[in-house]
Amino acid sequence: MDTKELLKKVRKIEIKTRRLSDHVFGGEYHSAFKGRGMTFSEVRQYQFGDDVRSIDWNVTARYSEPFVKVFEEERELTLMLMVDVSGSEMFGTQSQFKKEVITEIAATLAFSATQNNDKIGLMLFTDKIELYIPPKKGRSHVLRIIRELIEFKPEGKKTDIAGALKYLSNVLKKKAIVFLLSDFIADEYQHTLKIAANKHDLTGIRVYDRREEEIPNLGIVQMQDEETGEYLTVNTGSKAVRNNYAEFYRKRKNYFTESFRLSGAGTIDTRVDESYVTKLLGYFKRRG
Repeated sequence: MDTKELLKKVRKIEIKTRRLSDHVFGGEYHSAFKGRGMTFSEVRQYQFGDDVRSIDWNVTARYSEPFVKVFEEERELTLMLMVDVSGSEMFGTQSQFKKEVITEIAATLAFSATQNNDKIGLMLFTDKIELYIPPKKGRSHVLRIIRELIEFKPEGKKTDIAGALKYLSNVLKKKAIVFLLSDFIADEYQHTLKIAANKHDLTGIRVYDRREEEIPNLGIVQMQDEETGEYLTVNTGSKAVRNNYAEFYRKRKNYFTESFRLSGAGTIDTRVDESYVTKLLGYFKRRG
């Protein structure tokens, strides 16, 4: 992709997702993810109805009239976006690939965090850590994150969620808001997830395609496994084949749901042809 085309894509995503974060998510994000506590801001004269416990007795004695301490929420938070860029993210039978939907969601979250003056970091992973961008503030930093989400070419094809969560625990020492975006076609991450969720405010966003839930009867077709590159001849006319396919999907979905429930982390499920806006808003409101 040449620079001109890339900038055009970045701008397009910025316009769409920034509008969402400005008008829809800003306040919801703020109330869903609270700061570290209250910090002293200033003193002002006592007004009727103020809590007497907040009176600053030293200032009151100096001026011979009551003054109260004013506290503000300490907002300084860090948002970490963990994004699965394995081969299966390039799957899509509707209007968009899973990767494109994930990019839009990640950009919307990043701009929502920017509005609250939070730091934003990015981790791209497959079966290894492909890229780590430490958390920083500012629009130019968010645009760099969007640029990487659009054009990054991973070396790995498979998925190792446990490995990515281990890396997160090593690099982020303080508590952060973490969004893990993937199709979660992986297993054996329950234990590591529990450890990460104890330390961070963690949410898994599972993005999937309707054709992953069930395979239609198309007769004999050739399919490619995006994570192994292997081509298979599949008889989709066989009911047993279709049932096995649906069962495989169901097991992975149940593992995702159960693992996140046991760890106390949040979850969002969104299909590529559904409105992720509605899903995110509903999640923020439930948390707020």
